[in-house]
Amino acid sequence: MAARPTAPFTEFLEAHNHADAFIRAVCTFAGSLSLLDEIDDEFRHAGLDQAVASGDTPPIFDWLLTAFSFQGVSDQAARSYMEKHGSASWVKMEASLQASPSCPKLRTYWEYEGCRYDKGSFTCAEPDHIDTCPVPRPRLRNGKLNQTAASFFLFVRDIADGDLVGWIDHQLDAARGSENADLEAARQEALIGPLRGIFGVADKVLTNALSWLMIGARDQRPIWFETGKAMVVVDRLVHNHLFRTGITEGCGIPHRYGPACYAEGGCAEIIRGAAERIDARAFNPNFPRIFPRFIQHALWSLCAADRSDVCNGNRIDDQKPCQLSYCQLFRICGRKPLKAT
Repeated sequence: MAARPTAPFTEFLEAHNHADAFIRAVCTFAGSLSLLDEIDDEFRHAGLDQAVASGDTPPIFDWLLTAFSFQGVSDQAARSYMEKHGSASWVKMEASLQASPSCPKLRTYWEYEGCRYDKGSFTCAEPDHIDTCPVPRPRLRNGKLNQTAASFFLFVRDIADGDLVGWIDHQLDAARGSENADLEAARQEALIGPLRGIFGVADKVLTNALSWLMIGARDQRPIWFETGKAMVVVDRLVHNHLFRTGITEGCGIPHRYGPACYAEGGCAEIIRGAAERIDARAFNPNFPRIFPRFIQHALWSLCAADRSDVCNGNRIDDQKPCQLSYCQLFRICGRKPLKAT
């Protein structure tokens, strides 16, 4: 749904036309034309193609849990730590929890609340049980990730009945919407909604991981692909970019980074609206015509330090208009200071 105009209609229309042209240019300069191939390579390398086909939960669980670990630090730092110390896995957690640990919080997913395990102090909410507790056993980067691993395992075991593929199929099949956009939103919420209860994972992390999983499964499960390609992840880089360029002011409702990014007139709505009007097949004929995830990924890639590394706080003084005259988008950018002086 288009944002409610806050200016005369002609100005509103001009702003959208300019935004579409700008975002199309971003896709040309920073968009990954091999995005589907990149996802496919990771999908096959992790064995997810076979796991989805056979309904094998452990590889999918392990991959998602690893994806959840890429938060709070750079991807390189998270990857280096896991390469050195390993990560939690379905097989190891299943074995440790089958031994019936004494902690009452580990009986069921619904009872696992307020664990408060802290790696540095080796304390938790049930100190009498910590010496034999399986939660601290994986050598993860911090105690919150240990709690996430335990919470996610219990969710899959108790809510999904140990069958992640079957649970995703059921959630998508049960979703309903009066229009295509409503159906996409209903399917996304059918997945993200229940998973919000897992400790330590927010919508951004869940959406980012699930969209990759479902896009990768497109040959086996077209409905997964229809949902995954429509998922949009708005991080601070994308939000700030839309503000700096003037796109938020012209096409949406100015807002702070956070939940408002997904509300009416927010960043996600702006990206989805642009995706409706920008034919992604112009960049790669194998792309679907409407591909919000590609649009959002291109915006992120322009800003990310390990990608194009252009539109971010390392390059731009937040108190002043952007001075990066070498940027190919400089002449058409709104160049608004992120913070008022």
